[in-house]
Order: sequence, then C-alpha cells, then structure tokens
Amino acid sequence: MATIKTRSTCPVGYSLDVFGDRWTILILRDMIFEGKSSYLEFMNSPEKISTNILADRLKFLESQCFVSKKESPFNKSKFIYTLTQKAIELLPIIAEMIIWGTKHHPEGLPSAVSEELKNSKTEVIEKYTVILQQKLEDSQLE
Repeated sequence: MATIKTRSTCPVGYSLDVFGDRWTILILRDMIFEGKSSYLEFMNSPEKISTNILADRLKFLESQCFVSKKESPFNKSKFIYTLTQKAIELLPIIAEMIIWGTKHHPEGLPSAVSEELKNSKTEVIEKYTVILQQKLEDSQLE
C-alpha cells in the first residue's frame, strides 16, 4: 500500500488527504449508489472524467484498499472493481454530502437517491450497506 503524505495530524485533514478530491468521491459515489464496477461504466458518468485521471484515481483507490481489482470473467483484458469494507464505511459520509448538496445546490437538482435519503436516511444507508456487503462477500468467494 502506498503511503500518503499527510499535511497535519488533524483527522479532517487526514481524511481529505485520503479521499478528498472530486474524482475519488465521484467514483466511490458511482460504485456505492449506481453499482458501477468497470472502467467503461465510470467513463460514462455524467461528469466526464478523463481517462488518465480515472486510471490514476482507480490505482490510488486500490493502493489505499478502498477497492479491489479482479480480471473480468468475461474479458480477461478488462477489470472489475469492488468496494472494500473501508470504502463501504464511507457510505454515511457520501450520503450526507448528497443531502447537503441537494439542499444547497443553486438549481436544487434532486436525484432518486437524494429523494430516498431525504425521506428515510437511516433506512437508505442500511439498504445500501447490505447490498454492498453482499457484493463484497460475493467477490471474496470468486
């Protein structure tokens, strides 16, 4: 695992050093709430991440044990990315970011997930945690 150069001993600062850039959080969002797991699926996200940034962030997420990478069973030249327990633990934080962003976005663009979270945050977080835990368990059996 690559070592992260931290800028301070502050827990918030450390958290931002680990997962605080835009693209890392958006990749995790796509994996958590949209079930994306392949390079092509990430490339098709509405934010239009560039290929070099995507490759860099996926490599970083793997090096920091947020995702694991396996060959696709259907195409040996492609990879499938799976969230680890460490990444699943970020679900409540990303959920709060969705809630906050929906509330304060100038155009107020709610998504299906943000509507779910607004109505029942705890239940939605539990639902996605169960889904992600099952995917993690399934990937470990393969």
